[in-house]
Amino acid sequence: MQTIFPSAAVLRQHYALVSALRSQGFTIGAADKVKPMSGDLFMIVEGEAPPVSARTLVLAEGPVAAIPFHDGNPARLSFGADDAAVAAGFASAMLRGAHAPVAADPESLALYALAERVAAADITVLINGPTGTGKEVLAKAIHNGSTRRDGPFIAVNCAALPETMLEALLFGHQKGAFTGANAAGEGFFRAANGGTLLLDEVAEMPLALQAKLLRALQEREVVPIGATAAEKIDVRVIACANRDLQAEVMEGRFRADLYYRLSVFPLSTRQLAARPGDVAALAAAMVLRHSAGRARLPWVTREALAVLQSHDWPGNVRELENVIQRALLLCMGDAITPDHLIFDRPAMPTPVAAEPGQLSNIVQLSEFAAIRETLAACGGSRIETAKRLGISERTLRYRLAKAREHGEDLVRRISA
Repeated sequence: MQTIFPSAAVLRQHYALVSALRSQGFTIGAADKVKPMSGDLFMIVEGEAPPVSARTLVLAEGPVAAIPFHDGNPARLSFGADDAAVAAGFASAMLRGAHAPVAADPESLALYALAERVAAADITVLINGPTGTGKEVLAKAIHNGSTRRDGPFIAVNCAALPETMLEALLFGHQKGAFTGANAAGEGFFRAANGGTLLLDEVAEMPLALQAKLLRALQEREVVPIGATAAEKIDVRVIACANRDLQAEVMEGRFRADLYYRLSVFPLSTRQLAARPGDVAALAAAMVLRHSAGRARLPWVTREALAVLQSHDWPGNVRELENVIQRALLLCMGDAITPDHLIFDRPAMPTPVAAEPGQLSNIVQLSEFAAIRETLAACGGSRIETAKRLGISERTLRYRLAKAREHGEDLVRRISA
């Protein structure tokens, strides 16, 4: 955990920014009580002498400006009260680093605070959430906050590896164990020994291999293909999934015993649209990340931030990063405006509730018909039906109950 030592003037003039940085995980130190150590950071106001130039952020009031650390010189932020959210994002990114985890929304801050506690316990973690919501970033934060931080962190995308090679890639193999094995393979488990192995998209793992993964987790040993003796491993496993693994268990696509072995401590990431407080901080961090070589960072204007916060972000954080990279390419000056923001598609309009009456009845009947047809196409599977309709299973259950209230049992009609 990094420590920032703000000057007395900073505490007087920019207390809100200091509080924001504290909430994002920084420790706020008092130089009159604790002696700063090597690597600690400093914040001063313009006109004060920097204690250590390469680790000091200078704050000023006035026209917006963001100048990152460069060649041992201090970083500099100038902003007014209306630009506090973006300023806090730039301050955090410049002090922590452009690739550090970003959290400013209260729910995201709570998630990372919980992950910090989980990191201290050497237990298996399951991170569930939609694609592009930062599951791997959260996994890295857990690794970096653990006693295994000096060990390897190896990420494996189970969906991207050939099914026929997945076992050999995970557990290793001996020379000559199968056709083409001209040399022995270490395997990801043994390569991650002493560190953390991230199994991304674990729901895509074949059932037969799930049994072998379960044994590796239970016994803390692996048997390379072609070997007759097991080898002990010391690996922390973090699994990620963008599908509901409990639902996958109910559908028979995922082993229940493996699910409970992985889900020792479950964490969940949320869609970006559900945590608008993160948008300004993420945008600022991405501007810093992709502005290599610029002496002055383009500022995300209030108008541009309003557009970003109103978007529904179907691609989540990955989509936001694409939008920021496009904006940096189009922005020739020191400000990112709405004209520089190019989305893959416009934001979906917020649905307006229909007035009670004939129109709402027609809409409801059309909705029931769509559910009935999709249920039939999915062979009665509620999980697959919810996926195709783009709604949650909870919403589908509510709609089915609503249909029953109107005398139409959609599930019974499909099974009849």
